Amino acid sequence: MPNKRPLEGIRVCDFSWVGAGPTTTRLLAEFGADVIRLESKSRLDLLRLIGPFKDGIPGTERSGYFSNRNPNKRSIDINMKSPQARDLVVKLIKESDIVINNFTMGVMEKWNLGYEDVKVIKPDIIYVTMPTQGSTGPHKNYMGFGVTMNALVGINYLTGFPDKTPFGMGTNYPDHVPNPVHTAFAITAALFHRWKTGQGQMIDVSQTEAALAVLPTAVMNYAANGKVQERLGNRDLNVAPHGVYATQGVRRWIAIAICNQSEWEALIKVMGNPEWADSEKFSSMANRLANQDELDQMIEEWTNKHEAYRLMDRLAQAGVRAGVLQNSKDLLEDPQLNERGFWKYLNHQEMRRHVYNVSPTHLSKTPAELYSPAPLLGEHTDEVLKEVLGLSEAEIAKLREDNVIG
Repeated sequence: MPNKRPLEGIRVCDFSWVGAGPTTTRLLAEFGADVIRLESKSRLDLLRLIGPFKDGIPGTERSGYFSNRNPNKRSIDINMKSPQARDLVVKLIKESDIVINNFTMGVMEKWNLGYEDVKVIKPDIIYVTMPTQGSTGPHKNYMGFGVTMNALVGINYLTGFPDKTPFGMGTNYPDHVPNPVHTAFAITAALFHRWKTGQGQMIDVSQTEAALAVLPTAVMNYAANGKVQERLGNRDLNVAPHGVYATQGVRRWIAIAICNQSEWEALIKVMGNPEWADSEKFSSMANRLANQDELDQMIEEWTNKHEAYRLMDRLAQAGVRAGVLQNSKDLLEDPQLNERGFWKYLNHQEMRRHVYNVSPTHLSKTPAELYSPAPLLGEHTDEVLKEVLGLSEAEIAKLREDNVIG
């Protein structure tokens, strides 16, 4: 008999949208939580409108971006502009364990659904709010997305080459990694606390603080030494070589990082012990750091003669840290990822066969599971109103007639 999923029986009333919030609730849904997304046709989740779209055809049900954030969830279409909508939400909250939003401060309060309101409805509720810069402080009402957070926490300043304008990461890193991971951990801690005490609580996540928490080095450097860290390109403050080098083929590179003297000796052995590597300029880490321009040039002259994957295997087998710069096609075909079952294909109603990444955490007794694709907008409205709230067909029809639900 299969083990019960660890969050089975936990219900999430999910107001979140776009990136950080839905990624958080995806983590919960993978471990069995019943995540019910509250959506509206009158104000679509922005990710439903952002590509890539299946077959290049735009549509609210065709966004790969939205799909990736929302498997295992149910969606109801509810018009929060209707006075009756709040009554429905109150009923849903009474049947829920967690309420989560990542709106700008004041949106939930406008609906009388701030924490003080909600804990009256359900005293042991775990209420999660994820405003860009937290629920207190002079910037609490500032709007923001991942790109602005990248700027605020210093990611953009540190990304790029020393003599060039900062150019960022090409992704909204805070939305995808530190914000949802910190929030999901806080939620599980709050669930454990409630299990022990019966008490709910509010979780206030500042998304900028969550991102900054995993980027402390530059700040520590200034605090300790009064030095503002500048952009390093692909280099590192402490080790060399540490870079990206061209290999054979069109737009093919390999990353190589050498962290100690034994790894350096292993690298030069794979290189065939070139004469230039005997120079005093490269004899120690300190000397290699001081002569990186020449060092990188010599290494790239060598890597240019080799095919990237064969070179990566040779280096890895010799104990050298190396990795091919993989594009999206490479990743989907990657033998390591496929051996571990990282990619899973689910049948979406409109997009048909569609790929999802599974959880990178592998629990031996209660593994994460993907069992359903991202929902269509309002796909589960009737199902949730019947099963969770106990409404009749006639009551649901009347709500639809009154434009409370879609």
